[in-house]
Amino acid sequence: MSTTLNKMSVTLGQKQYHIALTPEDIGEYVLLPGDPARSDIAAKYLDNAELKANNREHRTFTGHYKGIRVSVTSTGMGCPSATIATEELINIGAKTLIRIGSSAALDPRVQIGDLMISIGAMKNEGTSRFYVPQGFPAVPDLELTSELIYTAREMTRGTDFSVYTGITSSDDAFYGETPEFLDKLRSYKVMNLDMESSALYTVAHLRGVRAATINGTSGNLTNAEVIYTKKNERLHDAWEKEIQIVLETIYRMEQREAAESRRGRI
Repeated sequence: MSTTLNKMSVTLGQKQYHIALTPEDIGEYVLLPGDPARSDIAAKYLDNAELKANNREHRTFTGHYKGIRVSVTSTGMGCPSATIATEELINIGAKTLIRIGSSAALDPRVQIGDLMISIGAMKNEGTSRFYVPQGFPAVPDLELTSELIYTAREMTRGTDFSVYTGITSSDDAFYGETPEFLDKLRSYKVMNLDMESSALYTVAHLRGVRAATINGTSGNLTNAEVIYTKKNERLHDAWEKEIQIVLETIYRMEQREAAESRRGRI
């Protein structure tokens, strides 16, 4: 009798099929931009960053930030691609995954370039349904997200960046987000839209790792303040700022956990 292939276990701890990485290639902390070009932006903030793989939409660098080994892997757009990257990174040792993305706002207070940190996500996508029932919540790691919020607010104090927290709607169809659909989300007090966070949270929860999301605001759909047809300088600045915030969050998490470990040995 034949045995049906278990995709989850066949490459556990080995070179991964889509991201083309081995356990030796990455750190336990991984930044997740959607756009492969944004991996290069993040890599410049790492010491001795090395390109480890560039396969399909997944471009990976690994280096160090204040002595901590950190990787950055692009996921491509949408939950299916992001979930593949997430699963394969976890398969080779990733323990903390932080999406660094861009997103459109539905909160009228949010302006282009502001930073939005997700505290939960609506699963308006099909990928999560392969993992959990529709009513199962999609939430980021509490401790990681709390540290991310605190660090973001501290690092933007006195600047022209504002930080917002709220619920994200992760949607499958960028052009299917009609005015009627968006108005319904606004009535639910949804903060922003993306295409990845809900599945990232779901998989991270099931696999026992930490996940969080910070997005730079590409536009506000409540007042048609969007920049799709020319370079969005303010959004580019937000990408740079969120990368700095995430790296400092990682450092602070490491410092806090090291201190807790030392206290535990006393």
